[in-house]
Amino acid sequence: MLKRIFLAVTLCVPFLVYGKIDLVTLPMRDQVQLTIYNPADLTLVTEQRSLTLKPGINHLEFSWENTLIDPTSVQLSAPQHADQVRLLEVAYPPNTQNSAIWRIESQVGGEIPVEISFFTSGISWQSHYLALLSSDEQFLQLQHFVRVDNRSGEDYENAQTRLLLGQVQLIDEIATLARRSPPYGKPIIETPRREQMARIMAAPAPQAESFEMDDELEASAGAFLDLKQVFKEQLSEYTIYTIEGTETILNQWGKRLQAFEKEKIPVEALYRHDEQRYGTETRRFLSFINNAEHQLGLNPLPEGTVNLFRKNADSHLTFIADTTMRYIPVEQKVEWDLGVAREVLIEPVLLHYATENYLFDNRGNVDGFDRVEKWQLTVRNMQSLPIVVEIMRHAPHAYWQVQYTEMAHAIYERLDSTRFQYRLRLNPHSEAVLNYTLTLREGSRQSDR
Repeated sequence: MLKRIFLAVTLCVPFLVYGKIDLVTLPMRDQVQLTIYNPADLTLVTEQRSLTLKPGINHLEFSWENTLIDPTSVQLSAPQHADQVRLLEVAYPPNTQNSAIWRIESQVGGEIPVEISFFTSGISWQSHYLALLSSDEQFLQLQHFVRVDNRSGEDYENAQTRLLLGQVQLIDEIATLARRSPPYGKPIIETPRREQMARIMAAPAPQAESFEMDDELEASAGAFLDLKQVFKEQLSEYTIYTIEGTETILNQWGKRLQAFEKEKIPVEALYRHDEQRYGTETRRFLSFINNAEHQLGLNPLPEGTVNLFRKNADSHLTFIADTTMRYIPVEQKVEWDLGVAREVLIEPVLLHYATENYLFDNRGNVDGFDRVEKWQLTVRNMQSLPIVVEIMRHAPHAYWQVQYTEMAHAIYERLDSTRFQYRLRLNPHSEAVLNYTLTLREGSRQSDR
């Protein structure tokens, strides 16, 4: 119901200036469309109504009490009578809050279809991913859900719902505009935000790609409806998900919808050890690429939370981790940090330390020398699967060299001026020992190449 926004009044109103005017009765919505962009807390509401007008001047009261509507964004048009119906002015009567009077000029009488649009905050959507890792940890089954929450103060019944993914530049926060009193004093201008949203409004209904979708009422009801589809389309830098049919999104309710499900996504499991970043513990990562080779790549992946499970050999599930995923464009790599890997241990030990190759200045003082550190890295895989490990090591400055022992399945690589790493593969329940000598040139030895 729209009672929170509009008051349907046909009698006189007790406003000082508008003490004796006839207000037009506002009928129920014929159609309503929600375009929700979550990071900006921004939703564009576009609704169609059949307004009963008389020839001449008509007055319509607009109220946004207890809602988060931006009153400066409200617009009215009559597409079928564009040259005959126009909004002349919006007046804000004194001693009232969250209410305005529209003065509409009409050259025709009767029931006129009009379109009313405005911005509101309080409607949001979030992404959630449910991932199932195969027992050999080579493939992933990925389900993507979107959840829509309505805290706008307004019910939207049978609304076509579109979810926008992309960056929208906002000059003002809609919630701030909605709560500001009085709302006037700020002109309605075509900000980048309005221009962007106007382009989105003008986008045709998508036809290209669709995915099956289930529907879950997650508030008190918890009822399930029929499977639907989510249509996706690319509009310039935006991706728009359009939910098939209409949805009733009541105030204070949330609704979860399934956007897509993909099977057999090839993934790479990797274990990293970097004392400067992670301390002494080893962390586990899982990665894949948002492209066609990985059953994806048609659209960016929205930022969201991830619940990861592993399917065991006996078909039972094991919970692996909760993590988050940032926005992933097409062809970009997805990497999930799954936390500490307690079954992969890496122990660096300094076996020997010495200084040598001293240089002296004219007074006989030490002017340069080499510090020689002999290290041993012991890597243990206590899992029942083979693993790949990256061990990052750091030098305090850029004047160094490493001597290392070649090993099968272990690759040494100098990454930059202060970092080098080992990448090695270990069999299940196995151990590897890496040895290297780090020589650091100090003082005048740094110029002795």
